[in-house]
Amino acid sequence: MSEHFGTLPDGTPVHRWTLERGGVRVRILSYGGIVQSVEVPGRGGDTANVVLGFEELTGYLENPGPYLGALIGRYANRIAGGRFELDGLTYALPVNNGPNALHGGERGFDRRVWEGTPVANGVRLSRVSPHGEEGFPGRLAVTVTYTLDADGALRIGYEAVTDAPTVVNLTNHSYFNLAGAGSGPAGGHELRIAAARYTPVDEDLIPTGVAEVAGTRFDFRKARETGSGYDHNFVLDKGVTAAAEEVAE
Repeated sequence: MSEHFGTLPDGTPVHRWTLERGGVRVRILSYGGIVQSVEVPGRGGDTANVVLGFEELTGYLENPGPYLGALIGRYANRIAGGRFELDGLTYALPVNNGPNALHGGERGFDRRVWEGTPVANGVRLSRVSPHGEEGFPGRLAVTVTYTLDADGALRIGYEAVTDAPTVVNLTNHSYFNLAGAGSGPAGGHELRIAAARYTPVDEDLIPTGVAEVAGTRFDFRKARETGSGYDHNFVLDKGVTAAAEEVAE
């Protein structure tokens, strides 16, 4: 089910889809592919929204920096110096995070309006990123599908097709608080990750290599409280697998 959610300053309408299944309700915006809310039942039966978001469109327009719930692209995370080499060519990107390019540039996928199509138990968002958008080479056709399964699990599937060599790194940027949005800091959450290695970073948060998690605060191979101060990649033990496997809890 979709509804009108708001209008951008240039007159472009923004829609919101509501998915309900398995006792879970999820709201998705056409602006930025944003996961606005994920309402789930708790142990006591009360329902709470476990991701951070804004009630109105203006909240996202006036506060783009946190990327709350947004679809990130063409390239999630930082590209050092806003430059990369591919097939012997150097590409310069807009820098929007100190000396680096972050999350697709000054106007990444999080600030674009996507075309929505209903699918079974969900919605599919799509758009074409033209060659040269934010400095990236190649025309990139992207589809992102949000679905709820019978148990209420939210699944996000990404697909991108290019007509030329390029770089792509898509993700969702939701902030989770399993006690419910507005309930306080999430630092007391317990986390487990099947990763014996991680990527240390320099002062600009650019990875400098790969290191072992053993003996460091990055060791989540057994569940423990997260604390705070993490902005790092974890190297999954099994890497890419033929079928989906649980890697974090």
